[in-house]
This record gives sequence, C-alpha cells and structure tokens, in this order.
Amino acid sequence: MNKDRFEIRNLGPANLSSPLPLSNRDGDKLFNFISDADRVVFNTAIKDFSRCVQSGDAPLSVEKAGPREKIFFDPRKTTAAIVTCGGLCPGINNVIRSLVMGLYYFYGVKKIIGIPYGYQGLSPDNPHPYHDLTPDKVRDIHQFGGTMLGSSRGAQEVGDMVDTLISLRVDMLFTIGGDGTLKGADAIGQEIANRGLNISVVGIPKTIDNDIDLIDKSFGFETAYDVASPIIRDAHNEAKGAYNGIAIVKLMGRDSGFIAASAAMSMPEVNFLLVPELPFKLNGRDGFLKLLQRRLKAKQHAVIVVAEGAGQHLFEEESTVKDASGNIKHQDIGIFLKDRIGDYFDRQGTEVNIKYIDHSYIIRSAPANASDSIFCNRLAYQAVHGAMAGKTRFVVGLLNNQLVYLPISEVVLRRKKIDLEGEFWYAALQSTGQPFTMG
Repeated sequence: MNKDRFEIRNLGPANLSSPLPLSNRDGDKLFNFISDADRVVFNTAIKDFSRCVQSGDAPLSVEKAGPREKIFFDPRKTTAAIVTCGGLCPGINNVIRSLVMGLYYFYGVKKIIGIPYGYQGLSPDNPHPYHDLTPDKVRDIHQFGGTMLGSSRGAQEVGDMVDTLISLRVDMLFTIGGDGTLKGADAIGQEIANRGLNISVVGIPKTIDNDIDLIDKSFGFETAYDVASPIIRDAHNEAKGAYNGIAIVKLMGRDSGFIAASAAMSMPEVNFLLVPELPFKLNGRDGFLKLLQRRLKAKQHAVIVVAEGAGQHLFEEESTVKDASGNIKHQDIGIFLKDRIGDYFDRQGTEVNIKYIDHSYIIRSAPANASDSIFCNRLAYQAVHGAMAGKTRFVVGLLNNQLVYLPISEVVLRRKKIDLEGEFWYAALQSTGQPFTMG
C-alpha cells in the first residue's frame, strides 16, 4: 500500500500566524485549528480495519480540510485569482462568491482577480478584461445560475498560462471545473514547481454528472436531480394521459448515470432507467423493446429516463467527434429510442403515443438549491484555508462525510461510475421495477 498516495504538496513552511480568532483547546466553545496530522480514514470498512490490525499497518488516510494555525501567505501582500472552466453547473456563482468572501473577510486578502472565460483568459492574447472581485461585486450572484466569469472548453499552452499568472502577480489560483479543468490545473501546478515559483493551485471539483473519483459528491449534482424530478413527474402525467402513452426523458450523464438514477428514485414513477454503465439490448425475449411492450400491455403507459451517454453501443457507427475538451460527442440516444420504439410498435400494429423531453441545458443552468448552496460555501471556505496555508495541487472534497484535501493527480485517474453490483443501483432497480439485465 502506498502510504504517500494522498500526501498534499506544500509550497514551503507556514510560519505566519493566522488572523483567524480560533482555538487549540477543547471546551472553550471556539472552533479549533486543524492540524496537518488530523486525518480521515480512507476506507471505513471493518474488513480493511481488521487487515490493518493484523498487519500492524496504519490505515490509508487523507488530510482533513480546515483552517491552519500557521499560514504561508501574508494576506496583505497576496493576490488571488479565480477561473471557471467547462460546462455550466448549478452553484458555480455560489463558489465564486464564497471564495471572495472568505479571502476578503476571513484573511484580509483585498486583491482578487476574476479570470474571464476559463483558461482562455490566461492566454497571452486574451481580449477580455479581468474582473476586480470584491464583496460588493459578488454579493448577489448566488441567486443566479451560470458563471459571472464566463467559461470555455479546450486546452491552452501551460507555459503561457503560468506566464500570465506571473504577469498578474497571482499567488494563488482557484480553478472551478471538472476532469479536464483539474488536469489542466495540475499541469499548471507542475510547471509552477518546475520554475520554483510560490503559487498555490487549488481545484474545486465541478461536475454536474457527479463523476469525479474518490469524493462522495460534487456540487450542483443535487440541484440537477432536484430540478429533474418535477420534469419526470410531468412526463408521467403526459404519458398517463394517453392510451399507450410513452414519455422519454433524457438527462445529463456522459459517462456516468448518477443524475438519471437519482432523479428516477426521487420521483418513483419511472419504469425504465437506462444509464451508460448498463449494457442492454433492444431486441430479443428479454430486450428493452419486449419489456416495454409487456409494460404497456399491463399498464397502458410507461416512463423512460435515459442518460445522454447510455446505449451508445446500439449505434451502427461509433462516434469519433470530440468537443473542445477532448470528450467524445455522444450520439442522441433519446431520438434514437423514440424512433426505434415507434418503428417497433408500428410493426406490431400497436398504436403508441410517444413524447420525448430533453431538459439538459435547463438543468445545468439552474441556480443551486439550498443544499447545494450550503455545500458550495463549505467547499470554497476550505479551499481558501488550504491555499492560505501554502498547500497546492489539491482539491477539496467530501469523503466519508468529511471535507478533506486530496491530490488532484489522484482524483483525475479515472471517472466515477455507478457500481452495478452496489446498493445504489439495486435501490434504483427496486424503484423502477425493471429487471437486473435487459437481454
């Protein structure tokens, strides 16, 4: 077992006293500073604990997030920058606001730069003005979806971006984005290290699909299925209002079906749930179309929720087109299913009424709900504490229900997917009543 797997890099010794009026004693009704020695066990299973007891090895652990008694940066001389990249997601503005408020009011950092339109804003030929972020500028942005800074996809030259950070005299860069953004942040951090610079690079994981590995959840995910839930309710009403009515609701989920599954369970009117992790066949005795036919015969209506990345194996030609972030552009499984279902029942001589609903972009552009708003605040504050302590190339995330610091390099190794043998997927199957396999 690699004991150094989750070690967080530091720019150097933290020798300055924190301005936060916190404590080191229990019982004084003040929150205590967090020490680097405060760690959270990575694997909470009793099986792993028993193995460690028998072997005498310390369990694998990660660094707990929180304010440190000693900090690396002098707040009076510190310049922070914030950049948002990739697709939109509920809660981005909440994170921006909380970063600014935490830097400004907790530590007294007065120079905070908003980078326009993602990593493009760090290119040497950036035509857009930088934002001077103050509490007044960000006071109300949490009430709106999207990002006040703008966003973009696609890679920029790492050396050029570091040159821009130097020219702006940035001491810490907060990157808000998903897999590609975090990989870019780690590359920026590596280039900074190669040059021997003292610039902290911090990642705040943003993926509406909840597919960042190792962490319990990412911000915006709960809002996504919260917004999708009434859409499914209305789709059910639409399907039930017609004889042999079929409603197909397509939700986001390029490689992972967490939104679709969570939305289906939150509104248990869904009869079929199709996600990228689930291989299924259209035809055959136990194929999807035959199961749908049985459902209509029994109940005269059906609701289907499908993630955008599901069923890509069903297309005759595999898509090779990529977006600016290097992700394969999936073909439209929703339209595909609508056409195939229609053709199948036409051949059977059965009249069906199919409605196809795609609310993907409305969902990702929604403002954060109350739960996500709280989560965004907590993530941002812990990111600020870590950066001020001189930590770099880390993300802040929820692990085993505790906020921790994880190396960026670890969370981008793979995408988190639904475990088809896990309790979460079993709960989804129990909710929908669909069989474990389809063909």
